[in-house]
Amino acid sequence: MAERILYGYYRSSAAYRVRIALNLKGLAYQYRAVNLLKGEQRSAEYLAINPHGLVPLLDDGGVQIAQSLAICEYLDEAYPEGTRLLPAAPAARAQARAIALAIAADIHPLQNPRVGKHLQAAFGASEEGKAEWIRHWIRTGFDALEQQLARRAGRYAVGDEPSLADICLLPQVFSARRFGVDLAPYPTLVRIAEALEAIPAFADAHPSKQPDAV
Repeated sequence: MAERILYGYYRSSAAYRVRIALNLKGLAYQYRAVNLLKGEQRSAEYLAINPHGLVPLLDDGGVQIAQSLAICEYLDEAYPEGTRLLPAAPAARAQARAIALAIAADIHPLQNPRVGKHLQAAFGASEEGKAEWIRHWIRTGFDALEQQLARRAGRYAVGDEPSLADICLLPQVFSARRFGVDLAPYPTLVRIAEALEAIPAFADAHPSKQPDAV
């Protein structure tokens, strides 16, 4: 069988999502670290396989896919016998996608390291100013998600089985904690995150457990 390789960085929220998805599917993979702080994502070798210069990138036996949500949906379709990452019911499936996109498209990009570097280079933002920028956009997104999930969530974000929504939610809660966001106003998000942390597939994907963790 051809080798399955995940290119990632231990602290990348997007790579964290894919590690969870692979674990839920029970798919073995080789992990290749791309150190974002050292600029390895801009090396000629890496750009040859991912011109965007971002992580994660999954090479599934020669099938190369970037973007965490695309990778997760690919895994769900290519390996349907594993744990389902998207609910079967259309309404629940759409809800899971909507929550995932609220995190992956609206919250996470604004905390990306390249955004922080541009804030510093172009606008003279201090380290604290950059951190407050990140906290502001996490809080803005979490304010809406808390209201949404307080009304509709089951044990997890969409019902009582983990889904793509949770695959995105737990890494974002990790980031919120890392940047010092007060999570007291978000009891539903914290409750779901704690339930997810008890699942081995989620726990084993934690950044601290990755080979490149420092």
